[in-house]
Order: sequence, then C-alpha cells, then structure tokens
Amino acid sequence: MEETEFADVLDEWFIETLKTYKDLYVYQLENPTQVIEWTSEKNICVAGNSLSKSEILELHLPQRLFAQEIKGLCTERDFKVVRGGFTDGPVCCLVHVPGTRCAVTNDGLTSDLQVWDLGSDDRDVIRRTGGIRGSRNVAGSGSRIAAQPSSQPQVLHGAWSSDVQLSNVTSGQTLYKLGPTSADPLTSLQFVSNCVFLASCCNGNIYIADTRTSAAPQLSPPLQSSPCDSVLWWADASSGLEPCCCRVIRLSSSGHATVSDLRNQKEAVSQAQLNIKTRCCCLNHVRVSWAPALDNCVAVSGFDGAVQIYNTSCWGTALLEAQPLFQHCGHAIALRSNDVPVCITSHVWHPERPRTLLSAASDGSVHVWDWVDS
Repeated sequence: MEETEFADVLDEWFIETLKTYKDLYVYQLENPTQVIEWTSEKNICVAGNSLSKSEILELHLPQRLFAQEIKGLCTERDFKVVRGGFTDGPVCCLVHVPGTRCAVTNDGLTSDLQVWDLGSDDRDVIRRTGGIRGSRNVAGSGSRIAAQPSSQPQVLHGAWSSDVQLSNVTSGQTLYKLGPTSADPLTSLQFVSNCVFLASCCNGNIYIADTRTSAAPQLSPPLQSSPCDSVLWWADASSGLEPCCCRVIRLSSSGHATVSDLRNQKEAVSQAQLNIKTRCCCLNHVRVSWAPALDNCVAVSGFDGAVQIYNTSCWGTALLEAQPLFQHCGHAIALRSNDVPVCITSHVWHPERPRTLLSAASDGSVHVWDWVDS
C-alpha cells in the first residue's frame, strides 16, 4: 500500500470511530500479552508472553475514560504504569485474588503456579513471593486458574480435568480435588458461586462441581447439534445471584455457538453460526465471554484481528448464521499490506460499564474502548 493510500485508510477509520466509539484509547506494550486482569475498577494487570524475561505491569486506565461530562477538562488520556516487575519466563494465565494485592500466574510450560505481590501505595515493585505445586509436571501442560470470589485467598487450578484442585495461596495446601475418571485438557476454570465451579474441556465436556462436597462432579457432554466435528471448544457462564440462574455459552472452533441453562445443558436454549473466520486458531487466544452489565451480549475474539459482540437474544433453536452487533477492528486497521496479520490474544469486559472492553493483540497493542449504541 502506498503511503498516501495508507494515510487515507487511517483517516477513514478515524472518522468512523467518531461515529461508533464513545471512547477509544491505545497503549503499546513491549511484548504481546495473553492476560488482562482487573485489579480494581480503574487498574488492570498485564504480563508479557516472551520465553525470556517478561514484564508484569499494573496499568491505570486513562482518566478521560472515566470523566462523566466534559472530557476536555480532563487532559490525561494515556495509560499509566503504576507498578511493575519481571518474571524469568512467559505468563500464559494470570488471576487477581479478590480482596488482596496478590496475583497468581502460570507460565504455560508446567502446571506449577507462581504467586506475586502486586505492591502497595508505598511500593511500586511487583515481586514474586512464592509458588504452588501443580499435580502434573508435563512439558506443555499449562494450568488454567480461577480465583474464589470470597475473601479467602484460594485458587482453583489444573491443566486437565483429572488434575483440578483448590489450593490455599498462602500455604499452598490442597483443599479440594475434582478427581473425575477421564483426563481431558481444559480450556477454562470458572467459579459461578463461592463454591460451585465449571471446568470446561477442549472436547466440549463441562464438569460442574461443588468444593463443599466430595460427591462426583456432574458431567455435561457436548451438545449433539453441532453441524461438524469441531476440534476445540471454549465456554463461559454468565454471572448471577445463584448458580441456577446462570447460562452457559459454548463456542466451537467451527464458529458454532450454543447457549444452555446451567441446570440442563443437554439441550440448547438457542444457537447460532457466528460470522467468524475459521482459520487455524490458538487454544490460548480464543475467548468467549458474557457481558457482566449488558443483558444477553457476548464477546468473541481470537480467530482474527477483531473482537465481535453478539446479541444472543436474537438467536433461536434453529441453527442460523448470526451477524455481530459490533466489531472492534482497531488492532488490525493500521497494518500495511506487508505486515504480519495481527490476532486478538485476549479481551475482557469492564465489570460495571456496559459497553466498555479492553482487548490485546499479537502486536503488543492494548485498547480500551466503549462503543456507541446505535
């Protein structure tokens, strides 16, 4: 693309953002990140994914994003590094432990976890303070992690369904083990209440278990309505006051999405064929997530350089193609013709602002954006 043509493309996209975005801010990391984790309403934690030394940063989002009225009176429009540190390897998974200044990470190389102190008002250094031994030390078996919602410093972790365990962050003591007979690779772990959690597997199986009991977990096998044999599945449960109110969405690598009730996952409440590019996708990059403050909406990313928002209330029981409600293509729009295409590596919804999301891409860019409801 010629220089003038490239400039014209950027100008057209910038003009379009004025119509479609309420806010859009950009930050450039030294290395790409696969993790974006909230540490407070206005702060996030990100970490590099380099095999060598990587940064762990806590960033403060631009103040202008939170200006309620005249944004011109608020001059601060940049991300700000609040605290930082280094790790000797990659960070493929990271969770913040609620009610603490502690984060737990996994390097994607073993199932062991690393425990970090995120610093305080009088200390701006993020430093490692300990570790938790995983139950399986096999090369390439990186763990998924979920933090218990309560104030207890406990995390759920595991690489396979047979390895899932609940550990105390401070002592490393194992408090619970899932223990199913089959060993399926995991795509995610997620608490839907303080004690009930979901263990979602690559093959579409979902285990539902309660850490208060030693009873065998409930197994929800893949729905039989999938139009083709999909290689991988991802899942997410909506937030609710009670686990019985949760809905579960499962997304396949072929773009087939199904929504089911947590109490009955054998039948799909609704389904759709999403308008995504089904080229080869990375297991750790694909995300599907319910909006915590916007009814019936989910975000999908990791298949290309866009984050797509879908309204599931438009879906029915018949499998029909669904068009996204909105697409964020800002990570890919500035590429020249000879550049390597970018892929979204992670996204996360703001817990309270309905249409505000953060997204990261393989070129190291991090965006926070709030789209206009048209």
